[in-house]
Amino acid sequence: MEREKVRNYRDLQVWQRSKALAVEIYRVTEAFPQREQYGLADQMRRAAVSIPSNIAEGHIRRSSKVFARHIDIALGSAAELSTQLEIARDVSYLPESVYQTLQSELAEIIKMLFGLLATVTNKSRH
Repeated sequence: MEREKVRNYRDLQVWQRSKALAVEIYRVTEAFPQREQYGLADQMRRAAVSIPSNIAEGHIRRSSKVFARHIDIALGSAAELSTQLEIARDVSYLPESVYQTLQSELAEIIKMLFGLLATVTNKSRH
């Protein structure tokens, strides 16, 4: 979706998908042991929520440079979440199938973020 046709950050497919992923992270971390609700589960939730939140915050500022910075932060949060998903799988909090599904969706979101970043940074150079 071209930036000109985007009236609101909610129109961005990457925002929609990253928000849906954050909701799913909340769902799967509910099954984590109680002792992890303020540990790994909380960190995963924060990282997941940070992705669409930074897309929204950056987009609403209406500055390509600021938007690019927020996309970069969202990418950092995505990398954090990827690592946390691996840890959750390795300590048997996530079944392999759930881990694979979440990592696959996260990988697509990361690709979309890099694409959006390229679009935003190219516009700021004109």
